[in-house]
Amino acid sequence: MSDLTPAQAKALHKKRYKPLSVEKLEGPRFEIVRGSSDYPDSLTEIDHPPAVIYGIGNKEALAQRGLAIIGARRATPYGQSAAYEFASEAAAQGVVVISGGALGCDAQAHRGSLAASGKTVVVLGGGCDQLYPEANRNLFQEVINNHGAVISERHWDFPPLPYTFRARNRIIAGLARAVLIVEAGLPSGTFSTADDALAINRDVWAVPGSISSPTSAGANRLIYQGATPIIDKEVFADNVAALFGTLKIQDFSRETLLADEVLEALYANPMRLEELLTYEWSSKNNQDTLPWVMTKIAQFEQAGLVERYPDGRYGPAHSV
Repeated sequence: MSDLTPAQAKALHKKRYKPLSVEKLEGPRFEIVRGSSDYPDSLTEIDHPPAVIYGIGNKEALAQRGLAIIGARRATPYGQSAAYEFASEAAAQGVVVISGGALGCDAQAHRGSLAASGKTVVVLGGGCDQLYPEANRNLFQEVINNHGAVISERHWDFPPLPYTFRARNRIIAGLARAVLIVEAGLPSGTFSTADDALAINRDVWAVPGSISSPTSAGANRLIYQGATPIIDKEVFADNVAALFGTLKIQDFSRETLLADEVLEALYANPMRLEELLTYEWSSKNNQDTLPWVMTKIAQFEQAGLVERYPDGRYGPAHSV
């Protein structure tokens, strides 16, 4: 079915669903072909990288790896609030927020980023001229008007069909350094995004919820399976700072880092984050261990000294 032409897909959509949107988004249009200088390097790591990215808005928004924030369409006020607040916090730190433009958590993630004057990227299931959900058209236009972008791997007139949304999840994961699942039930389409993220060595974070809430069952299950729990704003800020370098990690020279006791430990024996937290580090002083260690790791990664292995351990980068 993925080989359908736009005309065939439109006929299938017309047979099964309501008429497609004809009101187009306004803004500069671009087509980025795989192999060109504008093509995001991060997308070359995903399964079946798009041959072409069709977009409206600021294509530079795709150049920086961002944070994907996704969640349930039928989100509770808790989930919508969390998506909005975490997106706003990330955007305030200069992080691009990526989501799927759906109702519920996705839409609130885009709105939170816009509220903080940040850039946000909407990845659609169908083409950019066949908006879904059509109710979010004004939101998509606002994203474009504020230096973000609305993109798709589908041709401009390709309609949204069920399989296109599953496929687009790999693009959301690919454009991001980490994926934050705010609220998800069981079963949930967000699991496919988490799977795509793990397959390309991206971090997966999840917001825990009540064990009696069906809308949090999926997020809680992801945490049980190893996703990083985002239990409050401080933990979120620590993770963002460590992953995106918002603690001015560029101020540390490579020579200084080479003498670091944590780096020496990782070179001697690659370890997971939870293992690093069990040690007493002489240079930590009275700082909280988690943000201190995560900042260290971010410093090492930026300097090209350490990388995260597929099994979750941190160790010497293969290029060292």
